[in-house]
Amino acid sequence: MVARARSSGPLAAASAAVDEAHVLTALQDVVDPEIPTISIVDLGMVGAIDIDDDRIRVELSPTFIGCHALGLIQTAVEERLASLGRQVAAVSSMATPWTSDRISAAGRASLRRAGIAPPSAPEDVRCPFCGSEDIAMDNAFGPAQCRSLFYCRGCRQPFEAFKPI
Repeated sequence: MVARARSSGPLAAASAAVDEAHVLTALQDVVDPEIPTISIVDLGMVGAIDIDDDRIRVELSPTFIGCHALGLIQTAVEERLASLGRQVAAVSSMATPWTSDRISAAGRASLRRAGIAPPSAPEDVRCPFCGSEDIAMDNAFGPAQCRSLFYCRGCRQPFEAFKPI
């Protein structure tokens, strides 16, 4: 599993002004390595961004403590922001803990397109394929700590659901 940054043209030359908007735009290209249809920005993982003349520091909030993809995401962030002409440090932080409420509307739509139900209360989970409420949880523990496995009785598709936190 490799975190990857979607290709994009340079956002700023090394001598140009860099602000938080530049950084966030660049980070839209960094996707979650387990769900490559959603950016870490839309997943709500990006916390504080500090910029000075020679450095950019980005705090990342892991979706779960011990997230095994965090190192890959940190590397992808550092590689993507290197084009902004400053040293980059992507650090894990629990200063602002991640919650499923941080997933943007675009991120929730992206999860559905990937066949993953966005986070909701267990009784409100719907099939991302057909929208049915007639579902059953197969296993509370999915392929990652942040997801559970479900089965839709309507369209008979198995699917994952992001856990609400």
